[in-house]
Amino acid sequence: MLADTSDIGQEAALLVQVMIGRVNKAQTSDSLLELERLADTANARIVGSITQHRSRPTPGFFIGEGKLADIKLACSRTGANLIIFDNDLSAIQVNNLDLALNMKVIDRTELILQIFARRARSAEAQIQVELAQLEYLVSRIPISRKQQRFQGGIGMKGPGESPFQLRNDPMRRRIRDLKKKLSNIQARRRTTRKRRALPMVSLVGYTNAGKSTLMNVLARTNAYVDDRLFATLDTKTRLVHISGAGNVLLTDTVGFIRDLPHGLVASFHSTLEEVAESDFLLVVVDASHPHVLEHIAIVEDALKEMGAAHVPSVLLLNKTDCPPAEVAMPALLTAFPNAIPVSARERKGITEIKKAICDRVLWRGSAAFAGVAPE
Repeated sequence: MLADTSDIGQEAALLVQVMIGRVNKAQTSDSLLELERLADTANARIVGSITQHRSRPTPGFFIGEGKLADIKLACSRTGANLIIFDNDLSAIQVNNLDLALNMKVIDRTELILQIFARRARSAEAQIQVELAQLEYLVSRIPISRKQQRFQGGIGMKGPGESPFQLRNDPMRRRIRDLKKKLSNIQARRRTTRKRRALPMVSLVGYTNAGKSTLMNVLARTNAYVDDRLFATLDTKTRLVHISGAGNVLLTDTVGFIRDLPHGLVASFHSTLEEVAESDFLLVVVDASHPHVLEHIAIVEDALKEMGAAHVPSVLLLNKTDCPPAEVAMPALLTAFPNAIPVSARERKGITEIKKAICDRVLWRGSAAFAGVAPE
């Protein structure tokens, strides 16, 4: 079980982004902004950022000696006591940076894992997060005193025992135990799915695209909504009545993000399997975001990775009430003519969403009656 993840105060964070090889400047800029939002979600206080372009990372520090000196100077000037890299670092690189800078250094993967630790509420989500944390940690043993990566993240804690107490073998035993628990949960869920007669519709999409707000509108509920990344981590399912189709089960799932740690996808398999077993997917993206096309591609790739690419879906272009979306909408609807423009906040497009669900449910029923396999 995860230890207490309550706040113990903000840390002053300096963000570092290293662009390797030929890069898309717009995408790297967006990635850094996304890192800022991730850090904010973890309650860090951003005091500055440093970027560097390199043909390749250095084995020892990922960055060059000159940039290392720049980071030291920036920390001194800003009072930073935490360095967050918008890159994945090796265990050796983290350890070397820790020692050279004499402060905590984490990478993008660890930041996301710590956010998930904060957000996990249900027993299943906590098991999944702990599994992802331990599998990440076991790959970094043995290192040094700075290996207590999840002892205290950005105002939070992780599995709760230091790596000096949880060496490789005990950690692997714990990982096996957690996988067994998740396997049992998965088996029970499969049994439940076989027994259910109601169609299942799942909300999927990029993080912070408005899935939970849309869930509240469709289900007339009061699920937690926050303008932060990964505000929803625990899967929620509600019974929703769709006129003309009857009752359906509507599920809100965890959002996706670029470079989502593979370990998290694997650890959350029991939850994400719900998506692959759905009858219909509502794919939600923020139409006002300047990189909405990239977000759509990331969601499509994630659905393929979890084996859900075959599930019928409709693209929902949310946040059309935001001015940038008004400008982008003609091009988006040309590229995705079957997409539905939506404003969950202003309750626009809800009738069209319900009609799409109704059409799919009625098709599913007629196909099942005729013995036709779903598309």
